[in-house]
Amino acid sequence: MRVQGFRWVALLVSAALLFSIASGQRKGQRRTASQAKPAATPTPKTALESMGAPPPVPTLKKQPEQEVSPGDVVSVDTTEVMFPVTVRDSNGHLVSDLTRSDFRVFEDNSQQPLSDLALRQVPVDVVLMVDSSSSVAKNIDDFRRAAEGFADKLQADDRISLIKFDDRVELLLDWTKSRFQFHRALTRIEPGVFTRFNDALLLASKDHFGPVTKSRRAAIVLSDGLDKRSGATLETALQALIRSQVAVYIVSNTQISRAEKLTELDTLMGGTAAAVKFNQVNIDRLKLEIMALDQSEENLAQLAQATGGRLYKPTSFDALESTYAEVADELRHQYALYFTPLNKARDGSFRRVRVETINPALHPQTRIGYFAPKG
Repeated sequence: MRVQGFRWVALLVSAALLFSIASGQRKGQRRTASQAKPAATPTPKTALESMGAPPPVPTLKKQPEQEVSPGDVVSVDTTEVMFPVTVRDSNGHLVSDLTRSDFRVFEDNSQQPLSDLALRQVPVDVVLMVDSSSSVAKNIDDFRRAAEGFADKLQADDRISLIKFDDRVELLLDWTKSRFQFHRALTRIEPGVFTRFNDALLLASKDHFGPVTKSRRAAIVLSDGLDKRSGATLETALQALIRSQVAVYIVSNTQISRAEKLTELDTLMGGTAAAVKFNQVNIDRLKLEIMALDQSEENLAQLAQATGGRLYKPTSFDALESTYAEVADELRHQYALYFTPLNKARDGSFRRVRVETINPALHPQTRIGYFAPKG
């Protein structure tokens, strides 16, 4: 049976905003009766409003090799809001020939006047984040090759940085336009054991991106999302990402791990009755691990959708290069929509935003909203 994804995204906007994201992500493959998953208790709902301050997490450990120019930080006019928007047609192809008149923007169901639109003219600050725990460590070389190819496809004004996380969250390279510096930083990725996925997202959004600028912001994360070590919750990380206006593109190895575990489970279940009984502990463990991967995949899909990013599920690590190339292509064909909110209140409230096109066959994608300035 499908494990119900928790609906923490819906609770982000509070009762007054009433937003929910459908979780029903279709599972990547069907299972036979021998692969049936045990029943699980649904994940309880959580309320972001009641969480208070996030738990303490480690600070990013910076390497001495830095390249941050004060001139790269641009003050943003808090009366104007920018939303990066990706538009695809019914076949999933990127659409890059739209004009401002093709879009409609709604804030809390009230249509907003668009002040400007730009395509490929707004630089992007993108951090590549790699889960260097045991589930990914043996394929770090595949990530390095994919990351090199991704960096080569960025524009000259785009900035890139690198974070690796396992038992620790470590900044290997601060913001830079130098592809040479990025190449050197990739060689410093070393494997760890456990995964601090939530902590890594929280630290990247709060400590690494900093105050909102006029640049587009994206985090591309290679991970299965399984996290038992973080001090932060996924809900806390999501809220911080939306506050920092960071779109999250997740390259998930859940499908790769699931296929490996299903093969192992088939082998154990295909033995004699005595062998199955002898291996029952391992069989139960594998079923629970597959269940955890299914749940994590649903959570990752919601996280990507809420921030305006995308979830990718390559079937092998050999496919990483094409996956990262697809993300780079999307960033190159992304619109930047600007509007000045009609609601002038500086109350720090969450404003839900919806972007539509006049052509109903097109599918725009952006983050679910933003937090108004306060004070």
